[in-house]
Amino acid sequence: MSCSNKVEKVERAFYYWKSNEWSLSDKEDSIINNVKVNKFYVKFFEVEHSDAMGNYPVAKTDINFYRHDSMQIVPTVYLRNSVFIKASKGSLDTLADNVNFLIDKYCKEKFQRQQSVKEFQMDCDWTQKSRDNYFYFLKKLKNISKKEISCTLRLYPYKYPEKMGIPPVDKATLMCYNLINPLENHDKNSILDIDELKSYLNTNNKYPLHLDVALPVYSWMQVYQNNQFSNVIYTNNKTVRKILKPIKPLWFEVLRDTVVEETYLRIGDKIKYEEMDADKIKKAINVIKNNANLRKEVTVTLFHFDVQQLTNYSNEELSSFYTDFSK
Repeated sequence: MSCSNKVEKVERAFYYWKSNEWSLSDKEDSIINNVKVNKFYVKFFEVEHSDAMGNYPVAKTDINFYRHDSMQIVPTVYLRNSVFIKASKGSLDTLADNVNFLIDKYCKEKFQRQQSVKEFQMDCDWTQKSRDNYFYFLKKLKNISKKEISCTLRLYPYKYPEKMGIPPVDKATLMCYNLINPLENHDKNSILDIDELKSYLNTNNKYPLHLDVALPVYSWMQVYQNNQFSNVIYTNNKTVRKILKPIKPLWFEVLRDTVVEETYLRIGDKIKYEEMDADKIKKAINVIKNNANLRKEVTVTLFHFDVQQLTNYSNEELSSFYTDFSK
């Protein structure tokens, strides 16, 4: 299916997913100004669940956008699927109250803004088992907050709405990355594989919600020691690359012992380097434009705002990830 509407206006946005950083650096300010980004989806906190504690907030973000008063901030909350699996209606009512209260509290205390916040975004990888409770929570949050409510939409529920349901929100952000379980398919880039993206988007369904788009601008290295997955190296990829030799597509071998991010790499360790570059992102944009039913106005959000990762792209390339949608 080709999309029927040509995108005419693109709102430029970033996800901000870090915790415990007080203010933006000069370099970060420079990127915001040069790329002309005017919207940030900021993860305010996450919600986890345990039998002992019930639902509780963690991983709070402490960030100050004081130099960007005109910036539109969208409070974003990541909710683990386990929060909704066995939830009662009463606990979901309480959760909606608590999420709304915490967002308001953060807006006043940390972001010095309240009236300018128009939208809340909820981020949850819901399943068939959690769907009804998650959707109930979304409706409740809308009623309490009186805000525009958006949610993230993975590609599986996008392709199979009859199974996964249509979330009761004002709009959804189509997450065009993390398509593959990184530990299950060793031959494909789990962040973004173009063929995999096509297979999800090539559907005759016209999704009944306004769709925005999220794209990845990060790379990472998966470390395997003794053929067992060990951990992920998210930064210093260029430095690590210097001590690797390629052994097959995506895969490298460590040539000498070194320490990176508290990870001790030993000679012979294997690394799967999943790298994003501008060319791959542009190919993904073409696939999305030709398949997803986008409206005339679309918000495009890059995940995520991390200076070290963003140095892999020029400001012109970052800008093009937005403007290419309206070409």
